[in-house]
Amino acid sequence: MRNPVPSSSTTARLRASLPEGTLPVGFALIIAGVATYAFFKVGNVAVGGADAFEPIASLWFATFALAPGFFLPLEQELGRAIAHRRALGQGARPVVERVVRLGAVLVGVVVLAIVLFSPLIAEHYFDGDWFMVVALVLAFAAYAPAHLARGVCSGGGRFDDYAIVMGSDGVVRIVLCVLLALAGVQAAGAYGMAVAVAPLFAVAFVFRKGSLHTQPGPEAEWSEVTANLGWLLLGSVFAASLLNAGPIAASLLAEPEQDALVTEFSYGVLLARIPLFLFQAVQAALLPRLSRLAARNELLEFRNGLRRLATVVLVVGVVGTAGAFIIGPWAIDVVYAADLDGRTLAVLALGSACYMMALAAAQAVIALKGHALVALGWVLGFVTFVLTTWLASDDLFRRVELGLLLSSFVSMAAFGLALRYKLRAGAVPDQDSIMDAITDMPFES
Repeated sequence: MRNPVPSSSTTARLRASLPEGTLPVGFALIIAGVATYAFFKVGNVAVGGADAFEPIASLWFATFALAPGFFLPLEQELGRAIAHRRALGQGARPVVERVVRLGAVLVGVVVLAIVLFSPLIAEHYFDGDWFMVVALVLAFAAYAPAHLARGVCSGGGRFDDYAIVMGSDGVVRIVLCVLLALAGVQAAGAYGMAVAVAPLFAVAFVFRKGSLHTQPGPEAEWSEVTANLGWLLLGSVFAASLLNAGPIAASLLAEPEQDALVTEFSYGVLLARIPLFLFQAVQAALLPRLSRLAARNELLEFRNGLRRLATVVLVVGVVGTAGAFIIGPWAIDVVYAADLDGRTLAVLALGSACYMMALAAAQAVIALKGHALVALGWVLGFVTFVLTTWLASDDLFRRVELGLLLSSFVSMAAFGLALRYKLRAGAVPDQDSIMDAITDMPFES
């Protein structure tokens, strides 16, 4: 018997079964990921090769180590607080004003730190290119309104606009890159500015649409927006830093004549992240379902769901690692004309798989109100990266590869133990912890 063609009502039921915002956010993540790979390809060709592209790649990884680390917690807490007021029928403008002031303070503190250390950053990280230091400052400041806009959109249930802000960043970046390339621009600084200004276009768009408008409401106390902000901030800074630590460490440790090697290593890191891109695109559908099971005290089904997730991640990790070893060198040569061996790509893919498992477990622990345990796990992972990279080897690639692998494994193990502890203690999620877990995505592009 032929299977019936799904009707429009069947499709509608499928969409309704997914948590609000799953489809647009997942689609935006995929679009942003594809745009990132295209930016690295077009930018490399436009500036004249891997040597010239190295400061742009360094800027990219530094930006996404800093911006999500500091601003994602503000986005999470802003979205949670607005959603809470929305449920009570209260205006959220006082909450937004509080978080905007807090964001301005964070921008000021981090920009001041970059300025104070700018001679060291320019000399040791950007090979004397001061224009890239300026681009880093502008990029960090530009992502503050982008994350705050995402918090307003998610808290207000405007997930289409949330997806626009998330996905258009990468699209605008590659469009600017292509325009510069067509104009014959080869200066690396111009492409660095494309990274810096890209997030502002979508913020301006949703602002003009009125999607960031909020209603007046009762005065907001700091406790309303800082309930778990400290732990979220600590965990987010170290999670984003760990995710981008490989290329940053390679750039800092490399000799001047190894710039091309650092760029090629960055390509290897991007290639190893492909499963992580796809995984985060479906994460928005996973956590709410697991959280609802725990909230209904169906802990057996909750554990079974986590086991199925772990199995999927394990299979993806094994396939990804084997694929990176066997066809990775060919793929990276075809796409980026880079020369990396199978061992390097396999270790990077295995480290990415461990990070993927760590991220899934961390989100489950946050859903069970384990914010402090998640912060501790990311700190342990980052410390492991620093120690391993320092002590493991004198070979540039090997020390960084091992650092990424062992640090992700340590964080994964820490979150596994934390999840086991929370389940045995009978912890159950609430609406606020579920919101924090769903939006805990340090993987930006």
